[in-house]
Amino acid sequence: MQAKTLLQKLQGVHTIESIKDALKTNREKAIYYVHRLRKKGYVKTKRQPDNTRVYYISPENRLGGKSYYELINESSPLKVADPGTYRVYGKELKPEDALIYAISSKSLRLILASLALFRKVKDWGRLYSLARENNTTRQVAALYDLARTCTKVKKAPKRFLGNCLPKGHSRPVYIIPGLSSDDFKGIEKKWKVFLPFNKKDLEEYR
Repeated sequence: MQAKTLLQKLQGVHTIESIKDALKTNREKAIYYVHRLRKKGYVKTKRQPDNTRVYYISPENRLGGKSYYELINESSPLKVADPGTYRVYGKELKPEDALIYAISSKSLRLILASLALFRKVKDWGRLYSLARENNTTRQVAALYDLARTCTKVKKAPKRFLGNCLPKGHSRPVYIIPGLSSDDFKGIEKKWKVFLPFNKKDLEEYR
């Protein structure tokens, strides 16, 4: 099978098992095909906590750079398909950037996967500045509190949390228009932010 054909069939996020299914082949050949694509620069590999290898296959990998989706997939137990439409070149993408991107995307799956990035945040001042620029400070803070219910996250600085608190005149806002939570009313009330997730949505983090 030609490399171009392989790339067309396999572009996206895969494990060996999903490659076997996509190509209707056995494990040995699936590994061989991944090896061929890797030699041409099309494959990036990430090992999961359970030792499973996850392959990110895209023609964009040959160009270098990185997408927000890749950064999120590297940190999260939830995987999201990378459309490959936007990559950042010439600078290092950071968790703070990817969190704001995920919120701005209005994608349920991407936002849910991005909760894992709160474990990686080191520059809370930068996160606040980016959130303020995008008018999402309360949304970021609410998602931070949500992340703490399902994964181990370091405590954010008091100054960051204080700056994100809603003002007296603030109206409730949605992260995803029209969606609110049945299970996290306390977080919603604290930040005046409607969360689009319930406890069941967070099961993949446990």
